[in-house]
Amino acid sequence: MVFEIKKFEGIVSTAEEFELFRTSVGTPSERAANKVISYIDDHVREYISKSPFLTMATANSEGQCDVSPRGDQPGFVSVIDEQYLFIPERPGNKRMDSAQNIITNPNIGLIFLIPGLGETLRVNGKAYICRDPELLEMSAVNGRVPLFGILVKVQECYVHCAKALIRSSMWKPESWPEKATLPSVPQMLVDHAKIPNVTSEEVAKSLQEGYVNRLY
Repeated sequence: MVFEIKKFEGIVSTAEEFELFRTSVGTPSERAANKVISYIDDHVREYISKSPFLTMATANSEGQCDVSPRGDQPGFVSVIDEQYLFIPERPGNKRMDSAQNIITNPNIGLIFLIPGLGETLRVNGKAYICRDPELLEMSAVNGRVPLFGILVKVQECYVHCAKALIRSSMWKPESWPEKATLPSVPQMLVDHAKIPNVTSEEVAKSLQEGYVNRLY
C-alpha cells in the first residue's frame, strides 16, 4: 500500500524503494544474520527466568498494532518446554486489547528486559488465550489464580544489542528526571476520558488504591 503523506519528504513506501534504501543501510553482520533460533534453549530459559518485565506486541485482523506491558516478579513467565511459554494475565483495565487481537491474529512479539542489563531478549511466535488449570494454578500469587494467560508457541528467539538502552540511560538513576517534572498521568486520564465531575485528585486516589489492593 502506498500512503499519501504529502507534507513529509523521503518516505519509503514501496518494495522497490525499500530495496534501494536497504543498499544505503548495508547488510547485517554474520553474527546478526545468524543469531535467530527457533526454540527455547538454556540461555533463553535463563534470561526469561530472571526477567520481571516484558512488552507484548499484537495486531488485529487489519494489522492495527498494540503494545502493552507485562510485569511481575522475575520468573513470572513460565517456560513449559523448548517450544512453549506461558504469560499469566494479571488484573488490569479489562479492555482485553491483546487478547481480542489474538483471536483474529495469533502473531505475537515479545521483548523481555532485565534491570541493569542492556541486552534485551526478543521472542516472536503464535499466541493463544489459555485457561489450562495446571498452568493457572502454577501462576497463582497470594492464593489468587489468574483467569487466563497467554500461551506462546515460539518461532524465533534472539538477543538485541544494548545500544538503545545505553543511549537512553535507562538503567542510570542519575539520569532520571525529577519526579515533579514528570507528566501528570491522573490529569492526562481526566482530559482523555472526559468523564464529567471527576478531578485529577480523585483519579490519583483511585489509581493508588488499585496499585495497593488489586495487583493480583
